[in-house]
Amino acid sequence: MDTLAIFDRHLSARKGDQPESVEHLVLPFEQRQKARHRVRLESGREIGIQLPRGTVLRNGDLLESSTGELVSVVAAAEAVSTATSDDAVLLARAAYHLGNRHVHLQVGNGWLRYLHDHVLDHMVESLGLSVSQGVLPFEPEAGAYRHDHEH
Repeated sequence: MDTLAIFDRHLSARKGDQPESVEHLVLPFEQRQKARHRVRLESGREIGIQLPRGTVLRNGDLLESSTGELVSVVAAAEAVSTATSDDAVLLARAAYHLGNRHVHLQVGNGWLRYLHDHVLDHMVESLGLSVSQGVLPFEPEAGAYRHDHEH
């Protein structure tokens, strides 16, 4: 059995820097927030992750082991709700109320996305937005006090 490889270096996603022969690690958002845990690569191989506290992995990020081995992070598709409106004030109001509940939120042009929750769906619909459910990769905002930089 192979020794468990420990990946302890995080490289932020950079366009065009993805080597073709790296293994992929598909994780939902909840697991991409954990600094230390064991995970299974797409190949079935188990690895350990030991990153600085507060690190949030993003789709396309690379993890590097002390031996130089690279693993590409892939945001898993998961159950999400997408709220849409042509009215910027309604979108801002919904974002405020969701943020007030400490909901992780992905923001796009004319839409807001959060992990599916029927109670939140009802609240957002009552504000006047349309809500649809889907299974998509979830990439919420990093937050006002988070700084993404290479370590």
